Amino acid sequence: MFSDEALFHYTLLFLLFLTAPYGKHVRPGWGPTIPPPVAWFLMESPTIWLTLLLFPHGKNNGNPRAFLLMSPFLLHYLHRTLIYPLRLYLKTRNGKIQKSGFPASVAMMALGFNILNAYLQARWVSEYADLESDGWFRWRLAAGGMVFFGGALVNVWSDNELMGLKEGGGGYKIPRGGLFEWVSCPNYFGEILEWSGWALMTWSWAGFGFLALLVLIWCRGLEQITSGI
Repeated sequence: MFSDEALFHYTLLFLLFLTAPYGKHVRPGWGPTIPPPVAWFLMESPTIWLTLLLFPHGKNNGNPRAFLLMSPFLLHYLHRTLIYPLRLYLKTRNGKIQKSGFPASVAMMALGFNILNAYLQARWVSEYADLESDGWFRWRLAAGGMVFFGGALVNVWSDNELMGLKEGGGGYKIPRGGLFEWVSCPNYFGEILEWSGWALMTWSWAGFGFLALLVLIWCRGLEQITSGI
């Protein structure tokens, strides 16, 4: 059996040197594909239904503080599960992206991650968090909330700009203007801000564990930088 440290090292090497085959990096050899909007809906949906299933069974389910903590998490994933796939479909239904597809194998890996992550975040907030004795709760909620929603604005704006480039097809385009002149991948930067804010709000091992996502986002951003953006 691998130790946790060995598993981390192998995973990091895998992420650094193997380009995830979706978006402009899609290529044969990863099995059947599904339409990108369907892939996004399926792989992100556990963060909604699993969270809503678990939350009522925790000892904090009636605590307003627990509700306040879970709300940003659910709002982000309501957008990512429902609104983003719908907008992606409407923007690209006549374009090449719909024809290229999203590897089902990659979607299944993301589905597994989201099931695990939704379980950890929902169980921590609903069951294990000691919310009443936390004297810094309001300060962390306010500071983390500002970081989170600032990141959300950056993320949504960046996604909107990128979807605008996809509209009507025409092949790969390099985004210009706004944060794209200052940050190589502002959509990933926005997510980094969001989950940094979430970690600050929850102040938990589950929340800070989610910051491992920064490694995945950084690796994906590195692929974009080295491939031309």
